[in-house]
Amino acid sequence: MARSYSKRNVSAIETIQNLANSHKVIIASRLHQVRAAQLMSLRKNFRNQLRILVAKNNLVSLALMKSDRPGLDEFAKNLQGQNALIFTDMDPFKLFIVFEKNKVNLAARSGDVATDDVIIAGGNTGIPPGPILSEFKEAGVPTRIDTGSIWVSKDTVVLRKGQAFSPKLAGLLSRLGIKPIKAGLSISTAYLNGLVLGEKDVKIDLNEYRGLIADAQRLSYALSLAASYPTRETLPMAIADAFRNAFALSVQAAFPTKDTAASILSQAGSHASKLYSLAREKGYS
Repeated sequence: MARSYSKRNVSAIETIQNLANSHKVIIASRLHQVRAAQLMSLRKNFRNQLRILVAKNNLVSLALMKSDRPGLDEFAKNLQGQNALIFTDMDPFKLFIVFEKNKVNLAARSGDVATDDVIIAGGNTGIPPGPILSEFKEAGVPTRIDTGSIWVSKDTVVLRKGQAFSPKLAGLLSRLGIKPIKAGLSISTAYLNGLVLGEKDVKIDLNEYRGLIADAQRLSYALSLAASYPTRETLPMAIADAFRNAFALSVQAAFPTKDTAASILSQAGSHASKLYSLAREKGYS
């Protein structure tokens, strides 16, 4: 028997289908550790560029699998947990950067998973000695007492990325004012014109790319000079190199020009002086 859906669910399916058919890009973002205020902020700041909705995965899958667009069935199969669906025409790589800029740091709670390595920095904690010393010891953090405060002896990694926070460690970090959880929307799966991309596919390290572009610019500049291929950027240096090479060749070949005559005469004088010194050493003068 065909399954029946409420009017609300039918309306949700139709809305998802219409949005999927009218936008180039569809993003699935897991809602774990995402605050409602962050969703509202994105909706407000990008209301003309992003359409965000939250629906059950079975309704989303049903709506997307009915679409004629290639690849949406694969996209639907990747949906896990509670997700926000984002429909847009914005490039998913640019959207990744937008999401990263809108993330906030939150205090850790027991059971939360570290989004990065968690480090307690060396220095004065400002906390007076007491029972909390045992929590530092349990976390593997070396300490000392100085001027009535607990000092952390050196930077210490207390939790690795992907590990869960224990109640005691979460409490210790809270006392230290450390907010180690980076929370906000992220891209778990992206759909772009029939292509399904994973989280690692759209993750961009801007500093790495800046370095790659700078390296490419330096290498292309050097290649242009070596190949004597003139461009607007390399032409002044190429002309300067050509002048130096021509000058050196003229001097080496003793071919005088108004630019090289003085250098040729100076070089000839130097050679004559050396020859005279050698002749005197041999007793020829």
